[in-house]
Amino acid sequence: MLLVTSRGTGRWVIPKGNIGPGSTLPAAAAQEAEEEAGVCGALCPVPLGAYRYRKRRGSGASLMIDVDVFPLAVTQELPTWKEQGERERRWFSLAEAAERVDEPDLRELIRSFAPSQFRVAVQQSGARAAANRTSNQKWGTMFAWFQRLLPKTGNFFEMFEAHAATILAGAEATARLLEGGPAAKEHIREIVEREHDADAITRDVLKTVRATFLTPFDRGAITALIGAAVVGASAAGYGYYADQQEKKLRASMANTGVEVQRQGDQIKLIMPGNITFATDSANIASSFYQPLNNLASSLKEFSQNQIEIVGYTDSTGSRQHNMDLSQRRAQSVATYLTSQGVSGANLSARGAGPDNPIASNGDVNGRAQNRRVEVNLKAIPGQQYGGQQQQQPGTVQQYP
Repeated sequence: MLLVTSRGTGRWVIPKGNIGPGSTLPAAAAQEAEEEAGVCGALCPVPLGAYRYRKRRGSGASLMIDVDVFPLAVTQELPTWKEQGERERRWFSLAEAAERVDEPDLRELIRSFAPSQFRVAVQQSGARAAANRTSNQKWGTMFAWFQRLLPKTGNFFEMFEAHAATILAGAEATARLLEGGPAAKEHIREIVEREHDADAITRDVLKTVRATFLTPFDRGAITALIGAAVVGASAAGYGYYADQQEKKLRASMANTGVEVQRQGDQIKLIMPGNITFATDSANIASSFYQPLNNLASSLKEFSQNQIEIVGYTDSTGSRQHNMDLSQRRAQSVATYLTSQGVSGANLSARGAGPDNPIASNGDVNGRAQNRRVEVNLKAIPGQQYGGQQQQQPGTVQQYP
């Protein structure tokens, strides 16, 4: 089995990555195997299993990531590959690989792949083995197979310990939230996840008390047949989706005067007045078309956003005039984006006039910064992220 080292910590992990727009889980897994480990081959489109682990973000939040694991029969090891200078790759036996990885769920998953581990588990000894030697050996072996398929039971101490650790982690996330800072959304997300984890452990305890369920099948035989390197692909929800869009937006908005900000899982684009509109006008300036075209391309590629366009002015003039002007400017941007093929289904435009200044209105430079258009991109409520989904055409929603 092929493992690679992680960037930064140097831990041994399976090649894994996230799902790009329009991609599928198997395709993403194969791509990550090539980029991270420099291997190509025949990939099974059905995952052999899955595992979960927590990934620490720069804010300090530790968020749960789900990884589906696909088998790849390696037919070619590339002499050079994309992340060659950042990682080490090495082949291990399945038993060695299980010992090298840190994630407990991944370790157990790898162990379930090993034919030798399976044979040890089904070996019989003592009185039952002697009885089987005098009867039909096939039935004894079959009984051992069923034993191997039964999940471990009675591990109440481990469950209680895991429950306590989950509650403690939730308390630590709450403490980080109360400290304040820009990453409040991430801390709230972790608190919710920890609460769900604790509930899941409680349900597992009750299930263990009530009944024993059979695992449908053992996936080790499949792995043994393929002789696979194992690769993974993870879907980290909208956070990862926003990561990819942010990266492309920063590249496309470079040297345009547009500022790209990241606030938790939300992306904010600040478009200053010196490139957007002429004084007291809602007609798009010629210098503004290129940034808007770049933005339209991004919004069509990443079409699973809730898009809010907000127009702002400085404090010069009457409030009513500024509110009207900012509304017309936001609407001009929205209308242009939809004319370039951006769906209006989840797009809204509103004017905020002189509200929420980002600089002082007491000087010329400050007023120039306050005259701006902001485009806010965030998750669509109820939307499942992890693959590209085409939005249907709609209309631009206007706020009164």
